[in-house]
Amino acid sequence: MAVTKEFENEIAPFFWVEQKSGASVCLNAGGYLQDIFDARADEGFIGSGYDWERLAQVFLDERLPKQQGKISFDPEADMFCAYSGDAEALADFIRHFKKACEDQALISELFSRAEPD
Repeated sequence: MAVTKEFENEIAPFFWVEQKSGASVCLNAGGYLQDIFDARADEGFIGSGYDWERLAQVFLDERLPKQQGKISFDPEADMFCAYSGDAEALADFIRHFKKACEDQALISELFSRAEPD
């Protein structure tokens, strides 16, 4: 997949990382959409990479089921990371996920079904 400035801008603050076999898309946790996580802080959500994984998994399950099995997650406390051997599938996922993140009502509704750790 050809990564262009337009694509990088479209998915920001997520960022694309080429791999030997596929690609990853990452986000430095904390800051972006923090109010979503803060709304459920009493349940233990803090906006960590693990919390982002939970949100992304609900999104994948409900909005992009055709990508199930193609997208994997490997978060850390301070970073969300999704990866795939299929760069096109990952690009499709992150484009749709970022668009959902920009829709406050939709992302809040999806996050309402995320399970705390």
